[in-house]
Amino acid sequence: MKENRISDNVIRRLPRYLRALTELEERGEEKVSSSELGRLLGLTASQIRQDLNCFGGFGLQGYGYNVPTLRVAISGILGMNRGYRAVLVGVGNIGRALIERFQFNDWGFTLQCAFDIDPAVVGTSQRGIPVLDSSALPEYLRENRVDAAVLAVPAQEAKEVAALLRRCGVEAIWNFTNVDVQPPGSDVIVENVHFSDSLLALSYFLTEKREGQKSAVEQNG
Repeated sequence: MKENRISDNVIRRLPRYLRALTELEERGEEKVSSSELGRLLGLTASQIRQDLNCFGGFGLQGYGYNVPTLRVAISGILGMNRGYRAVLVGVGNIGRALIERFQFNDWGFTLQCAFDIDPAVVGTSQRGIPVLDSSALPEYLRENRVDAAVLAVPAQEAKEVAALLRRCGVEAIWNFTNVDVQPPGSDVIVENVHFSDSLLALSYFLTEKREGQKSAVEQNG
């Protein structure tokens, strides 16, 4: 891998490549060109080649890319083979939905357990994931290797819980609280999931499309 820092935009395209390659492999495809991959993803062949060249390049001139080989390489770049361990903090609506619907193991993470303050769920098992009392979280983090935490607590508790996670050595947080939990200068990796941002982006593009259609009608009317 090259020493220069890879841009965030390139990194965020890699999961899209992985999904497309997985689908191709499931269909029995053994090779794909940058043009074909670009058509699947709505990207140019040049963009595909530039992105993959950031990691040394994987294609052969006149052949393209070997689908299984490239899929394995990208999964390795994304750290899916590192055996990362995670805990979930907050077993409310979002937390439960993640436990019930999201396959952490498919993406390189083992969800070890969850934490909550609600007596109704503490001591239960959610789809095989034990739910512990949040008061036990510091001790658990001290005694067990935890690489990442999924933060799904109420917004008013987010910063306090995130600070506790940092103090206990958690290096990465997948944050569903819609609150900025990364203080200036912190080296903890925080990946924020803002459902409202995505919905508002959808609203913008829908508005732009409708306005464009309206303008076209007026011009032709």
